[in-house]
Amino acid sequence: MSTAPLPIEFQLNGLDVVVDVDPATRLSDALRNDLGLAGTKVGCNAGDCGACTVLMDGREVCACLIAVGQCANASITTVEGLAGNGTLTALQKSFHVHSAAQCGICTPGMLMAATGLLSRNAKPTKFEVEDALGGVLCRCTGYQKIVEAILDMGKPSVAVVEGGPSVGSSLAKVDGIAKLTGTARFGDDGVPA
Repeated sequence: MSTAPLPIEFQLNGLDVVVDVDPATRLSDALRNDLGLAGTKVGCNAGDCGACTVLMDGREVCACLIAVGQCANASITTVEGLAGNGTLTALQKSFHVHSAAQCGICTPGMLMAATGLLSRNAKPTKFEVEDALGGVLCRCTGYQKIVEAILDMGKPSVAVVEGGPSVGSSLAKVDGIAKLTGTARFGDDGVPA
């Protein structure tokens, strides 16, 4: 049963916003369709895949399971809110160095889950990282590069080679930055006019 749209105010990536929608609208739909932030991916719309993970008042939630009405006066952070002034966070840089963003569908959810973990525990163990990522499914990487990227936070890391390939070097993915900032566009990312 749909209700009339209501203005719902919350903080989104540090800015005050008002969205005029049915309060039962999924947060993921409001972010993508009403606010134009397609970085939050939708893989299942059932809370099973974690691709839509965002931070709500600093805690990880599946945006497909949260009604916008629940966000009133809350603080929501999406992948687009991580990089300030176009500068990648240390976590995003580590993902880039480790080539942890493969196809890119789970990458925003992985980044948000890792951001939540690192805000509570700056030096997590491998087990803690794996546990924190347990709600975000990845079909490309086998999680190894993602886990390594998170564990290497704060450690000196091998720089990404921007030139030609050499034995043992990591090469920057051409589309890596777009996947890490939520600006990479996929087939379902067109915002309706």
